[in-house]
Amino acid sequence: MLQRKRQMFNATNKQNQREFHDPFQDEFIRKYVVRTDLALEAHQVIVENEGPPELTGVVVNTEETDHALISRVTVENEIGAKTIGKAPGHYSTIEAPVMRQHNREIQGDIAALLGKEIQWFLDQSGVGPEDPVLVVGLGNWNATPDALGPNAVEELMVTRHLLEMSPPELREGLRPVAAIAPGVLGLTGIETGEIIMGTVSQIGARALICIDALASRSVDRLCSTVQISDTGINPGSGVGNKRMAINQETIGIPVIAIGVPTVVHAATIVSDAMDLLNGRVPGQEQRAQVVPQKTSFSLHPQAIMSGQSLNTKNNPDTPEQETNPAPLGYGKQAMPEQQKMQMINQVLEPYMGNMIVTPKEIDELVNDVTHLIAGGLNTAFHEGVDYSEVFQYLS
Repeated sequence: MLQRKRQMFNATNKQNQREFHDPFQDEFIRKYVVRTDLALEAHQVIVENEGPPELTGVVVNTEETDHALISRVTVENEIGAKTIGKAPGHYSTIEAPVMRQHNREIQGDIAALLGKEIQWFLDQSGVGPEDPVLVVGLGNWNATPDALGPNAVEELMVTRHLLEMSPPELREGLRPVAAIAPGVLGLTGIETGEIIMGTVSQIGARALICIDALASRSVDRLCSTVQISDTGINPGSGVGNKRMAINQETIGIPVIAIGVPTVVHAATIVSDAMDLLNGRVPGQEQRAQVVPQKTSFSLHPQAIMSGQSLNTKNNPDTPEQETNPAPLGYGKQAMPEQQKMQMINQVLEPYMGNMIVTPKEIDELVNDVTHLIAGGLNTAFHEGVDYSEVFQYLS
C-alpha cells in the first residue's frame, strides 16, 4: 500500500511539472538570472543588458499623469514572448510612488486610473456591462505579504446575490459580481485553479479577475506599482513555487490578472547596494554588455571584500593584472548586470538561498493597496458608482 501511494505521488508530481511548466519565463530566468512578475521590468532587464529599446514582437507605450506613470506593454507574438519571458498579451503597469504616502485623496485618483485600465481590459475581452464577473483573491491570508488578494475581496461591492432579487429599475449601473478567497494548496489540499473552475461553471461567470501579490526586482516598486494583464496568472511563480496556471485556456473564460509587488528577492537588494558602491542609481537603465553563456563564475565571499575576481579558468590568456581588478565602486567600468546577478546568487546560495524580503511596514502598505484595488474594481464594475464616492463603500 505504501509503495503504491509513493508511485501515485511521483506520477502526480511529474504531471504537475508538465502542467505548471512556463517555457517563456524559465528561459528568461536562465538567460538573465532575474526573476520578476512585471512585464515592464522584464523589458527593462533586456534593454539594460542588450541595449536596443525596441524589441521584436514587443511594443511599449507610456502615459504620464499627475501622480502616476502608466506603461502599456504588448507582447504581440511568440517571438516577443520568448524575448521578454511573458506570454503574448497586454500588460498595463501603473507606477505611483505616492501610493505609499497614505494619502486618501491621491489614492482615489489612482483608483480612478486603475478603474479605467480595468474597464479597457474588460472591453477588449468582450465582457458586457451586465455580464457576471467572478473576482478571486489569491494568496494566504495568514501571511501579510501574500494576503493582498483575500483582503481586497473583502472590500468589494459584491452584488450577484442582491441583483437576483432586485427589480430591474434598481439594477441600473450595477454589475453582478461574486468574490471568493480560496486560500492556497497548503491550507485546502485543493489546487486553486480547480476551485475556480468549479465556481465559474456553477455561477456562469463571463469573466474572471484574479488579485495576487507579485515579486519585483526593484525595491522602489514594492506596494507602489499595479500590473493588469489579460494573460492569466501562475500563482507563486514570483517566488519559484508554481501552481496550476489560471488563464483562459484552463478556465474557459477571459482572465484578467491584477497584481502588486509586495516582496523582493534578497539578491536584488544586494545588487542595489553594489550599484550604489559603483556610483550608479539602483534600477537605472544601463547599456551593459551581455556576458557569454559559456563564462563561469566562481567567487568566494572574501573575494568580494578584497575586490578579487576568480573568473580565470575560462580565460587562460587573461593577463595577471586583469585577475585582480579594483574593488567594486572603484573600477573603471561597472560590472555587467548578468555577471553581477550570477555572482550574487552564487554568494547567497550557501547562506540564504532564495530568500524573499518584504518591508517592515508591510501591514500598512498592504492595507492601503487593498483599498486602492478594491476602489478601482468597484468603479470599473459598477457604472453607477462615481470614483469620487469609491472610498465611501470601503471600511
